[in-house]
Amino acid sequence: MPDTLLEQHAAALRLFGERVRAVGGDQWDLPTPCTEWNVRALVNHVTGEQRWIPPLVGEGRTVEDVGDSLSGDLLGDDPVAAWERAAAAARAAFDEPGALDRTVRLSYGPALGRAYCSELTADCVVHAWDLARAIGAEDRLPDGLVEFSIKEVMPYADGLAASGLFAAPLDVPTGADAQTRLLAMVGRRG
Repeated sequence: MPDTLLEQHAAALRLFGERVRAVGGDQWDLPTPCTEWNVRALVNHVTGEQRWIPPLVGEGRTVEDVGDSLSGDLLGDDPVAAWERAAAAARAAFDEPGALDRTVRLSYGPALGRAYCSELTADCVVHAWDLARAIGAEDRLPDGLVEFSIKEVMPYADGLAASGLFAAPLDVPTGADAQTRLLAMVGRRG
């Protein structure tokens, strides 16, 4: 199990990347557990999240500075290559000395780079499950990433549905495993 935040982020990127590489040519239009998105839109979203990291963390820019330059289709004709470039750039930005201690100006206000990295790591883990479900791939998530994501999401899980980006949390069956608990917190049934 990875034990540092940067290792967790790298592991989440690898996990999502494995799922992206598993998408068949005829699967990009399949629906996902994120009811607003098909497979391509889901991969575009997570790719976009990673593309925000270099300007915000590495360059100290603001959301307003970046504007809509990261809106729309970021995948082009080669979604796998687009993902891999975005993941590598994100990892490099967070790996810079002091990056996790920098203040990052996000759409909801300032946050430490480590908080931003934690948030995006959990986002990547959950969306790896979404993508696996959509394409019929293995949807069992690594235990360490699940535990990391639970700790990240738990403090704000009740407010996720209010954002309009998540379904309401689900009741967790007695004795549910960690993955089921994580998915329930973000409105998904495993």
